[in-house]
Amino acid sequence: MEKPAVISMIIPVYGVERYISEFADSVFGQSCPDVQYVFVNDGTRDRSIEVLNELVDSKYPHLREQILIVHKENAGLPAARKTGLEHATGDYVYHVDPDDWLSPGSLEAIVAKCRETDADIVCFNYVKEYSNRSSVKKEREYSIEQKNEYIRNMYNHRAFGTLCNKCVKRSLYEHVHHPLYSYAEDCFLSVQLVGYAQSIAYLDMDVYHYRKNNPSSITRQGRKRRKNEYAMNFLNLYELYKDQAPETNPVAVLSDDILMQAGWYSIAYGLGLFDKYPYLAAGIRKARIKTGSDVWVPFQVFVKCCAFFLNR
Repeated sequence: MEKPAVISMIIPVYGVERYISEFADSVFGQSCPDVQYVFVNDGTRDRSIEVLNELVDSKYPHLREQILIVHKENAGLPAARKTGLEHATGDYVYHVDPDDWLSPGSLEAIVAKCRETDADIVCFNYVKEYSNRSSVKKEREYSIEQKNEYIRNMYNHRAFGTLCNKCVKRSLYEHVHHPLYSYAEDCFLSVQLVGYAQSIAYLDMDVYHYRKNNPSSITRQGRKRRKNEYAMNFLNLYELYKDQAPETNPVAVLSDDILMQAGWYSIAYGLGLFDKYPYLAAGIRKARIKTGSDVWVPFQVFVKCCAFFLNR
């Protein structure tokens, strides 16, 4: 790009031949000169990349300098997003998926908000798109003083832990760890990014349209597998930060929630996490029972009782 990008949009590509043209039209059609488009071909086995190139050649050849296609062997969504970050040049990073689409004018609006506020994170609304209806998910406007509440709410599904409704300064990604598993990888990153942020801005616009009828999406994996990946991702996050002082630990507020939820998932779904993570029972015995958690208080009491008889 001749002009430095304000936003690098990172788009992992795998198995989206059916949807990628609609996505590309929704972003390229805005002709926003301040955006770098980084497509990461995660070893897709279909014609997704060919379809993308054909579309660019036929309708958007003037945007070629803004478009980068990176090819890699298949390694899953977290690795693809990490690869995209390595090639991003914009001041901000926006992670999106090519089976979804963006509202007209949204890129210009995000760029304007980034320039106006210089905030570390700019949040906005998104829309869940079902086959026969749409559901707008309006983000609450959190101040930076409320970021611990924001972090807990994202983890406990009371705020949006998604990356698709957040545009984040690229410099924040230099501090975060990346997840090992695909499920809830966006929340894994989001809680760290908010933890490190010094400013948050809100754009009251329905930017992102999240397709809920894609049969191959990660959220359609089996429940037990999803719970297992969720628990293991966040136990890994707990391990990465547990030895840091609270004032330097961006996710310190989540320690009790992570342990208690992992314990509950292990009991409820037979995941064997107490054996896999020997510190889990001892951690739960010390954890505080909290309201505002996905694990109801009576279940937290039950988990603590079980923990007193494990790994002693």
